[in-house]
Amino acid sequence: MAKRGGFPGAMPGNMNQLMKQAQRMQRQMEEKQKELEAKIWEAASGGGAVKVRVSGQKEIVGIEISPEVVDPDDVEMLQDLIMTAVNEAFRMMEAESGEAMSDIAGGLGGSLGGFGF
Repeated sequence: MAKRGGFPGAMPGNMNQLMKQAQRMQRQMEEKQKELEAKIWEAASGGGAVKVRVSGQKEIVGIEISPEVVDPDDVEMLQDLIMTAVNEAFRMMEAESGEAMSDIAGGLGGSLGGFGF
């Protein structure tokens, strides 16, 4: 019996197709990663009294604080508003990044021939 190579029970052409698809997916992921790194997300707290902008590189790139929330007798409230806005901006960034990568990786779904990758 002739040896075909590749995965047992798989046709040799399927491996080439799988490799091309994996390379295409890798290029798409790299492009999307660059796009996401350049993007800015903004979140607000306190009805817009505190606004925070974060980049896809996980850096805070801007904070706006309305003067009316700056109360020297209640610094804790301002700290809470800033923390809430920062956390929300990072959650938004992570959610969109995760969804984008999942969409790309989902393209391999049915073509792995039953492998659990």
